[in-house]
Amino acid sequence: MDLNAIITIARQELVINIRNRWTLVFAGVFGALVLAISYFGLVTGGVVGFQGFARTSASLLNMVLYIVPLVALVMGTLSFTSEKSGSELLFSQPVTRGEILLGKFLGLFVSILTATLVGFGLAGVLIAANAGTQGSLRYPALVAFSLLLALIFLSLSAFISALCRRKSKAFGVALFVWFFFVLFYDLLVIGATFMFNERTANTFIFGSLFGNPVDMVRVASLMTLNGKDIFGAGGAALLRFLGGERLSFALLLVALSFWTVVPLVGAQRLLRRQDI
Repeated sequence: MDLNAIITIARQELVINIRNRWTLVFAGVFGALVLAISYFGLVTGGVVGFQGFARTSASLLNMVLYIVPLVALVMGTLSFTSEKSGSELLFSQPVTRGEILLGKFLGLFVSILTATLVGFGLAGVLIAANAGTQGSLRYPALVAFSLLLALIFLSLSAFISALCRRKSKAFGVALFVWFFFVLFYDLLVIGATFMFNERTANTFIFGSLFGNPVDMVRVASLMTLNGKDIFGAGGAALLRFLGGERLSFALLLVALSFWTVVPLVGAQRLLRRQDI
């Protein structure tokens, strides 16, 4: 692997996303949503005003789990299924397909990293100015998990694009993947548990947690945010089986690492076999 080639391709990918304004658009979306949730988060209780970091971070979690995977899948699919003329020019250069894949992947991640840090960072400054800095350590932890989730779904987008090749088909599969993991997976797990006795159902719920990166990020984030009361069945089963938060947290990080690496390796193998 030529590191200079990877960095050059990553820099080009970052410039493309900035010129296309994707990075700026998502930075604005992230910042606006953070401020809206912080300011109007207690409107149902008759309170309007900026909440502190602790409450804001907990309220933001669901938004992160919905928005970040979709952003990563859209940006990844757009990039990895770029126009044929551009792809042919890039693949005709004296670089390997693995270097191209890693370069584009790194450039996309830096784009999302920039959008996330700008959006969450500027909103965080306003929250600190209006509500103080109490509980501020939880906010960067949530940002870190957002980036980890983005990394996983960028990896999935690379695999989907290499598998489908055509942009329209890749977008359809990407949207299905988002819908499946974010909305449909938990319903399937809950429905399946009714088919088993209590002990088998608990084991099934424990195992099913590792089949969905969104659920794993949710549980790991709640551990960090001290939201153990709303872990859900998967998080409760994880703690019950492993007997503590430290081991559970470590296992979640290992599993999330696999979710990042395995689709990317699969995408690289598919690219090797393709006639571009």
